[in-house]
Amino acid sequence: MSFRYRLSPAPAQEAVLRDHCSQARYIWNLAVEQHSHWHPGRTSAPGYLEQCRQLTAARAGHPWLAAGSQTVQQQALRDFTRVMAAFYDPANPARRPSWRKAGRNEGFRIVGRGRQWDVRRVSRHVGQVWVPKAGWVRFRWSRDVPPDAKSYRVTLDRAGRWHVAFAVIPAPVPAPGNGQTVGIDRGVAVSAALSTGQSLHCPALTARERARLRRLQRKLARATRGSNRRGRLKRAIARLKARETDRRKDWAEKASTGIARRFDLIRVEDLKITTMTRSAKGTWENPGRGVRAKAGLNRGILASGWGLLVRRLEDKAPGRVEKISPAFTSQRCSACGRVDRGSRESQAVFRCTACGFAANADVNAAINIAAGRAVTARGGDGVTRPVNREPQLLLPSV
Repeated sequence: MSFRYRLSPAPAQEAVLRDHCSQARYIWNLAVEQHSHWHPGRTSAPGYLEQCRQLTAARAGHPWLAAGSQTVQQQALRDFTRVMAAFYDPANPARRPSWRKAGRNEGFRIVGRGRQWDVRRVSRHVGQVWVPKAGWVRFRWSRDVPPDAKSYRVTLDRAGRWHVAFAVIPAPVPAPGNGQTVGIDRGVAVSAALSTGQSLHCPALTARERARLRRLQRKLARATRGSNRRGRLKRAIARLKARETDRRKDWAEKASTGIARRFDLIRVEDLKITTMTRSAKGTWENPGRGVRAKAGLNRGILASGWGLLVRRLEDKAPGRVEKISPAFTSQRCSACGRVDRGSRESQAVFRCTACGFAANADVNAAINIAAGRAVTARGGDGVTRPVNREPQLLLPSV
């Protein structure tokens, strides 16, 4: 986890920070290019120590590179090595490191508190962090900086905002010890429905903000590429989207903290969000169907913060989050256990065709998730007889 703050560099300091970002991105892309040429049968790509020696030689031959911070450049190589190790980890493989683009991937990391950097508080709402070659850079002291922070990362988002994030491992939220279990059903209309009946809605842009976003996007489509007008429109769009992202992150933090404090065991659906939000446009030879509707559904899923909520729950309540198979949880009656797709009358109404039990559809699914029921296609639990199976006559034994 990282404690993030708004950074307020002076114009001269901002120029130094931009240089650090560009040099870190340049070193990262060089490392990606080196490893892209490797394939089985060739000599292995250079490791971190060899890359550091190559960096020293490059700094000696290129004054513009030598003018930058060696700490920033070496840390970019160290970050690349760490990501490559995660990529080759068979237990938890990560994505292969890819190219970083100017304007999209702007940032660098500094380690070594006390030797390379430090932080201090100068007033009630102002703090300062030491950045190599930039000096003391001011940031908004919105909360205390963790004393055990060993590194920080400076980033520039598309909205033109600078942030500094101090990396720490926070203590988990203590369990209340009441023995209660909660199930969470995630959706689009209702971002998260709890088995207690509570509905959580992830905030988004207002109707007025969405209308302005559409106007800006239409203007952007007509703007000339490379023009100043197009740059202003892109920054205005980025500011609106950053506002939506900030609201979603704030909601996920508050909701996850509240759930972790109230319940001992938290059960959620094991959803493959990346697969669910995959594009349906298909190929030129075999185009997909309902592409526009699927794109809208994908946007709704991503805007609801499904993955972010569960990820923060796992961080704050380690060992207390269980993932349940989502099969038939929305079609099963939480009262009698019958599975029938006809019981789901609408997006919000569930009425069992067998026992007549009626409830909110999302809450009914959340109750099934809280029970941890592994429902099969025939409605059974894999041990007893399926509850929705018609009774069969027994053949007389001969």
